[in-house]
Amino acid sequence: MDLLTPDFGLLFWMVLSFSILALILGKFGWPVIVSMIEERGNYIEESLKKADEANAALANIKAEGEKLLAETKNERLEMLKEASEQKNRMIAEAQAQANIEAAKIIERGNESVQLEKDNAVKEIRSQVAELSVKIAEKIIRGELKDAKAQDDMITKLLDEINIAKS
Repeated sequence: MDLLTPDFGLLFWMVLSFSILALILGKFGWPVIVSMIEERGNYIEESLKKADEANAALANIKAEGEKLLAETKNERLEMLKEASEQKNRMIAEAQAQANIEAAKIIERGNESVQLEKDNAVKEIRSQVAELSVKIAEKIIRGELKDAKAQDDMITKLLDEINIAKS
C-alpha cells in the first residue's frame, strides 16, 4: 500500500514545488501567455474585419465596374444611335440638295432649250420672210416686165386695199 499513498514529506515537497511553480508561472508566465493569446485573437479579429472590409470594397468595386460597364454600353448605344441619325440626316440633306441642284439644272436646261427654240423660230421666220421677199420680188419682176402688167398689178392692189378698208 505504500505505493498508493504517498508520504507526508513527499506530499509537502510536491505541494510546495507546485505552488512555487504556479506562483512563478502565475506572476511571469500566465500574463505573457494570456497577452499573446489575446494579441493573437485581436490580430485574427482585425484580419477578419479587414477581410470583410476588403470583400465589401471588392463588392463595391465590382458593382461600380458593372455600373460603369452598363453606362458605357448605354453611352455607346446612344452614340451609335446619334451617329445613325446624323448619317440619315446627312443623306436626306444631300438628297434634298441634289434634288434642288437637279431641278435648277433642269430649269436652266429648259430655259436654254426655250431660248434656243425662240432664237431658232426667229431665225427661221427671218429666213422665211427674206426668202418670201426674194421669191415675191423675182415673181413680180417676171410678171411685171412690161408697163401694162405693172399698171394692172398696181390697180389690182389698190382695189384690194380699198376693199379691205371698207
